[in-house]
Amino acid sequence: MFTKSAKNALNPEKLRIASASRSNYAFETKFSGAPVSLSILSGRVLFMQIARTVVAARLHGVSQWKQAVGWRWIAAGSIAMGFVLAGAPTFGQVGGVGGGGAGGAGGVGATGGVGRGTGSAAGAAGIVIDAQGVLRTQGVADAGLSLARRKAAAAALPGELQKSSKLRKVALSQLEAEVAAAAAAGRGIPDALQKLAGLTRIQYVFVYPGEGSDKGEVVIAGPAEAWMADATGRVVGVETGSPTVLLEDLAALMRVFPPGQPTDRSVGCSIDPKPAGLASLQAFLKKVGHINPTESTEDIVAGMQQALGTQVVSVQGVSPATHCAHVMVEADYRMKLIGIGLEPPPVKMSTWIELASAGSVAANALQRWYFVPDYQCVRISEDDLAIELVGRGVKLCGADEVVMADGRRMSADRAARASKMFTEAFSKKYPEIAARSPIYAQLRNLIDLAVAAAYLQEHDAYGRTQWNAATLLSEKVYSIETLAAPVEVETAINAIWRGSRLLTPIGGGVSLQPRLALDSPNLLMDDKGTVAKARGEKLVLPAGRWWWDE
Repeated sequence: MFTKSAKNALNPEKLRIASASRSNYAFETKFSGAPVSLSILSGRVLFMQIARTVVAARLHGVSQWKQAVGWRWIAAGSIAMGFVLAGAPTFGQVGGVGGGGAGGAGGVGATGGVGRGTGSAAGAAGIVIDAQGVLRTQGVADAGLSLARRKAAAAALPGELQKSSKLRKVALSQLEAEVAAAAAAGRGIPDALQKLAGLTRIQYVFVYPGEGSDKGEVVIAGPAEAWMADATGRVVGVETGSPTVLLEDLAALMRVFPPGQPTDRSVGCSIDPKPAGLASLQAFLKKVGHINPTESTEDIVAGMQQALGTQVVSVQGVSPATHCAHVMVEADYRMKLIGIGLEPPPVKMSTWIELASAGSVAANALQRWYFVPDYQCVRISEDDLAIELVGRGVKLCGADEVVMADGRRMSADRAARASKMFTEAFSKKYPEIAARSPIYAQLRNLIDLAVAAAYLQEHDAYGRTQWNAATLLSEKVYSIETLAAPVEVETAINAIWRGSRLLTPIGGGVSLQPRLALDSPNLLMDDKGTVAKARGEKLVLPAGRWWWDE
């Protein structure tokens, strides 16, 4: 518990941190007429209201973000309300995501409690899905990535896989043969195969056509290192902490773009309020009234939660029971927590809740944000036999910026200023965000894999190499639909009054159309020949090996 008193009441506009550390806070604050006590208890901030005082403050500087406090409360008419639970600022915002006790982010949840994760290197956060398909966040105070654990994890791997590599190559047909042999023998798939020899990013895809009766090969290549699972089960590199690319994700996306005629298939997910819930919420808000309501903040929050109910999770293109689907849903879910102020961003940036003003958001508006690929991400060789995946890979867009498969925009409405500023900041800082929060690096890896799979289909890599990928494409032989499918998420409320108006629910999701990256306007040409050079003229495959280092 952290308890300090703030005295010397004079000026309501000034509040500053005199000192802050992992173990204590000391505040100097000046208010009109009376001292105020602040109690910080396991990340929970309670404060006494001074009549008609308007305070806007942000407190930073704690290494564990569960304890890092950012808060703001604004007088609305004759009342002022504001409270912070589990280290998360509560603004008058209906979060389109959230859940009972958002682990690592905290929040006001219907069935959970206080989240316990942290945003520092010492902590980790993820999601859990119960038997009913209800999704919640999960946080742990210790990510389990100590130096001793990382050394032990690396030492447990075969000798060559203990080393990192700037460019590791994996021959997919040779890898598949190993998977098929393990499946036929009734033994589990070896860990090195599941982890693609430790690849942390797909940088290149090389196609080596067959000649006569000699089959060809498809090779993926990128940086690699030894791997381990953190305390939430996420597999990451022991040196950089970057998430490891998984065979099950590659197989999931190859099944979306299998051998044969190219298809315009989409992959994605969405978390959205139910229409009945939105109608019920509007009725509740109309009943409560927007100006000087008599209900307490707690009653308003509980009423909004009950009215809106659970929200629907939908997954497109891949089975919702796959790891691939879980990554998309978690990335979407936690991005919205950041946007509405229930999870601190891993890098310095302004969130939507900080940028939005009462006048810019309609009472019944639905803010919709989508992760989409940065489609100008493929540099292709002149002979179409090699691609390099470049750039940040991912953008966050408003619905007005998302293009449907038939060319229509998802929404014809122009994005509000706050929404546009938030999505642009998130996109610009995506590489930094992904470096600090591995779920976003995992989403980028999925996009890379989707583009790679679409490329193999588009350019008939399967026919040209005489490889049908039958094992990886078969759920009976190589099962990847092994996880609980997300169905619903409980609503989290982050409540603030901006003037006399409550802000709106959040919708959106992840929308991937990988073949767009292969359209001529989006392709980057290999003018300097660097991609062709990386491929080489012929494949030199070490005898008896499915992976090797350059």
